[in-house]
Amino acid sequence: MENQSAPRTGALQVKRKKSKRNERGAFVDHQAAIDFLDSRVNVEHAAPDKVSGDVWKLDRTRALLKELGNPQDGLAIVHIAGSKGKGSVCNMLECTLESCGYTTGIFTSPHLIDVRERVRVGSRMIEEALFDQVLEQCRDAANTIEAEHGKATYFELITALSLVVFAQEAVDLVVLETGIGGRLDCTNVITPVVCGLTSIHLEHTQILGDTLVAIAKEKAGIMKPGVTTISAPQDKEVTKAFREHAIEAQSPIKVLQDDILYSRRFQSGVGRGPHARVCVGEEQSGFEHISVPLMGMHHADNCALVLAIILELREHGFDLPERMIIAGLEQINHQGRLERIMESPRIYIDGAHTPESVRETLKAVGAHLEYDSLVVIFGCASDKDVEGMLRELDRGADKVLFTKASNNPRAMDPDELASRFADGHSVMGEAKASVKEAINVAARFVTGNDLILVLGSFYIAGEAKSLIQASKAKR
Repeated sequence: MENQSAPRTGALQVKRKKSKRNERGAFVDHQAAIDFLDSRVNVEHAAPDKVSGDVWKLDRTRALLKELGNPQDGLAIVHIAGSKGKGSVCNMLECTLESCGYTTGIFTSPHLIDVRERVRVGSRMIEEALFDQVLEQCRDAANTIEAEHGKATYFELITALSLVVFAQEAVDLVVLETGIGGRLDCTNVITPVVCGLTSIHLEHTQILGDTLVAIAKEKAGIMKPGVTTISAPQDKEVTKAFREHAIEAQSPIKVLQDDILYSRRFQSGVGRGPHARVCVGEEQSGFEHISVPLMGMHHADNCALVLAIILELREHGFDLPERMIIAGLEQINHQGRLERIMESPRIYIDGAHTPESVRETLKAVGAHLEYDSLVVIFGCASDKDVEGMLRELDRGADKVLFTKASNNPRAMDPDELASRFADGHSVMGEAKASVKEAINVAARFVTGNDLILVLGSFYIAGEAKSLIQASKAKR
């Protein structure tokens, strides 16, 4: 059994939905496979105090993968952890590797619409048939180990599925994103080629701890002996915690700005418009004045981390020419990160769900997009820093419509959000019962050069995107 102590959580009280033919035989269709997956404990859906400490252990994942033939052992993996920017780093890194001619596997979370967004080969979602087939293998393996190790969770199953798929497809490199934390995250059963750590903020405090240092220690748990860890610029106390853990883990560590030359600037040029540029590494061997493909200065650090990881991968013999790196960055999918989902009216979505990320997203909108009035559709989980996000909305929005995602059990009631916002905030806000109603009201409210921004969680961003896609399909 795992000898590391589990994060601080309460008793397990998660309702599970019944599904057809879950436990044996082939799934009758793709929906049956999804029903089976959804029947398992899903930490992303549950309130932190409702999740058992039994979830936070690695022995079950190790046993599950052993039963599946240890698919991770033959894979070259880049492992990414951190508080903010993990998904952006993974997507930028995947695009650059694919541009250089490597077949990639990428595992990220959460998804916006389709769970297969989490498991992609060569930047494309795997086919439903392959997903279902491999999930059957993972289910059967999970059944075999259940008596000794307990029921596999949603995230454990999807993690195992991704590694089996990547092994079957014989990908050249895997980009693997942690779920929550790092030390006890079920992705932390692999030995990577290099580790990457994005910026650390207060998040999941009931699970990871309520200080930056405590959270940093959990994230640093992905460090492995002899494996180099690259970190984005951090607060001094976070860097100190990283360096101390690196010594214990016998993992060489390089921090951007401290150990790797790094500079960034914001500019507005003819043709490209406003954007960030970064320089990473020594002049002769590094990257000079690389354009950041995502909007917002916060993505400069994320892009710099990608480039620093690429420099490390070159040390391991990977052929990664700069011109192909630049071409790959230009091809990035903006999925859920100031992604434009409708032209008229202009609607953007973003998964920002902390005060820092909401602030940076609103700053990015102001810096990169021209508009007269900004209408924000906002919904968030009840266990987030709600007051902090409301303060940021008050500074950046002209009107806020509060709502809730239909598929998030942790979603905060829109009326309560509106009530809190009315107390001490100057911007107009009102509650709408559904994302669909909020979008319809916002669309009637805006004119001409106005802008609608949906943010607060990936759930609400995903539901908005799904609704718009369905609306377009009917036309």
